[in-house]
Amino acid sequence: MDIIVERGAGLDVHKGTVVVCVMGTGIKKEIRTYLTMTNDLFRCKEWLKQTGITHVAIESTGVYWKPVFNVLEDAFEVMLVNARHVKNVPGRKTDVKDSEWLCKLLRSGLVRGSFIPPKPVRELRDLTRYKRKRIQSITSEKQRVEKILEDANIKLSSIASNTFGASGKRIIEELMKGELKAEEMAFFGFSFVMPHYSWQ
Repeated sequence: MDIIVERGAGLDVHKGTVVVCVMGTGIKKEIRTYLTMTNDLFRCKEWLKQTGITHVAIESTGVYWKPVFNVLEDAFEVMLVNARHVKNVPGRKTDVKDSEWLCKLLRSGLVRGSFIPPKPVRELRDLTRYKRKRIQSITSEKQRVEKILEDANIKLSSIASNTFGASGKRIIEELMKGELKAEEMAFFGFSFVMPHYSWQ
C-alpha cells in the first residue's frame, strides 16, 4: 500500500485501556497499552510527540473515545474512524491487532474521519443535552404531583391555569401543612366554592 502519512498512530480505545501502535519513517513499530486515566493519557501523548507522530486514528467506540480525543486534539491531526468502516475494508486479518491495522490504514490514506465539531460546539451540545434532560426530569416530577392530587380528588389543575404557578404552589404548600378550607381559597385569588379537602 502507498504511504500517505509518514508517521502515524492507531488507537484502539476501550473503557479502561487504550492500545496504541506507532509506525512510520525512521521509527520502529511499537505497540503500547495505557490506562484511560487522565495522567496515563498525557503520558501517551508525550510518547507520541517524542516519536514524531503527526496523525492519529481513533476507532470510535461508544463514548470512550472522547477523553482520548480531548487530550490529543491540540497536538496531532486526530481522525475519529467509524469502527464499521474499518471492519469493512477488504484484507483485514483476524490475527492483526486493531491498533496496528488502524495505523496501517491511516498511513495509507484508507480511512475517513468522522466530523468532529470544534470544542466550543461540543461543550454547548453537552450543556443543551443536560438542560433538556433536566427539563424532562422536572416535567416528569410535576406530572407525578398532579397525579397524586388527582388521586386524592383535588382538582387543582381544573381551577388553576398553572398548577405550579405562584397561587398553585401556595395552595399545595397549604395542603401539605394540613387542611385548606374553601373560604380560605379567596386568599389565593380564587372566587369559587371548593369542597373541604384533607391532606391526610
